[in-house]
Amino acid sequence: MPPLQQVISEMFPSKSRFSVENIADLSGKVAIVALEKRRSRSEHISPGPRDLLVPKRPQEPPKKNAKAYMAPRPRTRAEEAIEDIEAKTGKRAIFLELDLASLDSITKAAREFQRQEGVLDVLFNFAGIMKHPIDDLTADGYDLQFDVNCLSHAHFTLLLLPQLITAAKLSTDAKACVVNVSSNAAYGAGRVGIYFDAMTDTPRCRAIGVGLYGISKYGSIVFSNELAKRIYYYNTRLQYGALTPLWAGTSLETKDFNGKWLVPWVRIGKLGPSKDPKIGEKLWDWIEAQRKGHC
Repeated sequence: MPPLQQVISEMFPSKSRFSVENIADLSGKVAIVALEKRRSRSEHISPGPRDLLVPKRPQEPPKKNAKAYMAPRPRTRAEEAIEDIEAKTGKRAIFLELDLASLDSITKAAREFQRQEGVLDVLFNFAGIMKHPIDDLTADGYDLQFDVNCLSHAHFTLLLLPQLITAAKLSTDAKACVVNVSSNAAYGAGRVGIYFDAMTDTPRCRAIGVGLYGISKYGSIVFSNELAKRIYYYNTRLQYGALTPLWAGTSLETKDFNGKWLVPWVRIGKLGPSKDPKIGEKLWDWIEAQRKGHC
């Protein structure tokens, strides 16, 4: 658990030194924004895709211009958001059908993207849900929170690694990244750990109940840390909106932030040590086992 002063500084951050106006020209860049509209939490992230597309000033040449794929649920809301973005920016995002409560749907979305694009410069894993009924399970039988907040992001990311690696090799700044969104609810869960026998409808799952949210967000961090050892990632919180993730995914300043925990606004935070030093390897192996038959 971090010091109380750190928690308070994240809840009441000072003025940000970065804004969407600081986003550099993203012409030629390809991004995916994965969202989930099962709870009102996704309202916090709706500005993200628009910020990737909107010009700095109407009278100037567009300064952002990323080719952005939006992967939210439900489809009707996605289409409304895409129309809204086009009306306000003159740029049209591309809909990518994705249900994060189904590993097969995630595989299908990744394959559809790969048919259209050879590179992926930034993957924003924004989706997050909380406070769902304990009986809510995914199509594959997993607890909905842990699946959407951790397992599904991991599966989607690993499927898209070839495009991310290719983008990094071709980029002039040698940068491609994954922005995984977590929460300070993970702080407490870090002292408890991850109960792998609570990921499906088990007595342990029901005993933990709402605590699974914090564990799922901690799982996202653990996966991100393990990915950082093997590939490249950024991990950040979204409690205060899309500004810090946008900084992570678009700023040249963050190029060498591999494995960093970013907090509001646009700062490097600190995470306490894990209860289990081998938890990253254990979670990685568990995730790979769940992905079998879905790739």
